Amino acid sequence: MPRVLSDSDVADFRERLCEAAERLFAEHGPDAVTMRQLASELGVSPMTPYRYFKDKEDILAAVRTNGFNRFAQALETAYAAAGGARAKGAAVGEAYLNFAFEHPHTYKLMFDLNQPHEADYPELVAAGKRARQTQTQYVKALVSDGVLEGDADEIGALFWAAAHGAIGLELAGKIPPGAARKLHRTLNHALARGLRPEGA
Repeated sequence: MPRVLSDSDVADFRERLCEAAERLFAEHGPDAVTMRQLASELGVSPMTPYRYFKDKEDILAAVRTNGFNRFAQALETAYAAAGGARAKGAAVGEAYLNFAFEHPHTYKLMFDLNQPHEADYPELVAAGKRARQTQTQYVKALVSDGVLEGDADEIGALFWAAAHGAIGLELAGKIPPGAARKLHRTLNHALARGLRPEGA
């Protein structure tokens, strides 16, 4: 008779399975990874993962949900710890870069993947929305303080695109290690100059 799993046992196995899945998904692509491979990675029977997740897409959604929430938490913490609007903007940008380069597998699965049926996973949708809001929160402060002028959501998307592009080039080996940070600063300064109110 199989032993009854406690909530702690379930949470621990789910976490270990998601860690293994995150690495394998990022290295090989989700389509190339099977539930059998995931089970083998953890040294369990092929059917064990199905006790914790419905299927592979369910695992992928859990991995991405966790990633978005960790990412958002990092940016929210940076925002809260900084002083004025300019300092908050700089802190959020630095936290974004740090997360991407410290967790490249997570970052790629979050932003370089279009997961089918994403709307079927409300926790993933909520986590993605939370992460998206971190891209405009600091911009709203800059607009409110008169540092920038325009729609905060659109400006946030501009800065996000600049950061993602610089990071993507470095992760793909198209620019040297460390070059994304310099490129990111240059892009941000150029964008900020173009978005300043007249006479500022």
